[in-house]
Amino acid sequence: MTKRLKSECAGERPKGNFLMDGAEVPEETFDPIHVGNLVARLANTPEEIEAAQSLRYRVFYDEMSAIPSAEAKAKRRDFDRFDEICDHLLVIDTKRTDLPGGVVGTYRLLRSTVAEKKGGFYTADEYDIGRIIHGQGPTLELGRSCVEEEYRNRPTMQLLWQSIAAYIFHYDIAIMFGCASMPGTDPKALALPLSYLYHYHLAPPALRPVALKERYVDMRLLPEDQIDQRRALAELPPLIKGYLRLGGFVGDGAVVDHQFNTTDVSIIVKTDLVTEKYMKHYDRKSRRDGEDEGL
Repeated sequence: MTKRLKSECAGERPKGNFLMDGAEVPEETFDPIHVGNLVARLANTPEEIEAAQSLRYRVFYDEMSAIPSAEAKAKRRDFDRFDEICDHLLVIDTKRTDLPGGVVGTYRLLRSTVAEKKGGFYTADEYDIGRIIHGQGPTLELGRSCVEEEYRNRPTMQLLWQSIAAYIFHYDIAIMFGCASMPGTDPKALALPLSYLYHYHLAPPALRPVALKERYVDMRLLPEDQIDQRRALAELPPLIKGYLRLGGFVGDGAVVDHQFNTTDVSIIVKTDLVTEKYMKHYDRKSRRDGEDEGL
């Protein structure tokens, strides 16, 4: 599968360890990042992945009114076939013994080198992503991101993005992509933000995903001269605004996801545009570590 963090046990991990249903345990990618009670790292055990799935259920189903399958409802966990081949980034509050695993934030990460061998990408269920995954170098799909309500603040988001930056630095990722959601299933009610994204942040043709024909919803609901940019930005979810601040683009067409009660857009971010404050930090750290080890 993918790389993992060091376990707390001494010595090297035996070869052939697995997390879920045959998925290999990831190797070390980056050291855990600590801020106060919070620590960001990759999931190490099946139980930690299940804790992330529990958080996803609370946010997507309890809070956002997604429609669970009977099995998901019984287990109170959000899961699908991609979980077993992904890395799961966690933010853990070490003092929250009332939450499964103390997990208060999560992101699901799927690298192209894994997806090519294990059945593709989640985004391909909604978009033609051929332009992204062919000829662009190593890519990373981001998905299933969520944060416990009281932790939706700057420190938590910085932990997540510092960790993602370390991850893409480690794997030399060229492109990040995925689906981002806006609440509601009526595109007309989202005419302003959808039109704004199309007119001002559409990806260049070489990087532009297109919604599958049977799911395509035209984002050009308002002409460009009728768009109040400030108001449109205010109506965008924080996650989408975060991607735009990283230089992100959107693909052509929105997709209505009735199960999750959302309208989705595709997001593409070239990692050379990821804020330098993250990447330079890990570049300097890598050089220092090399000097310390005599490399």
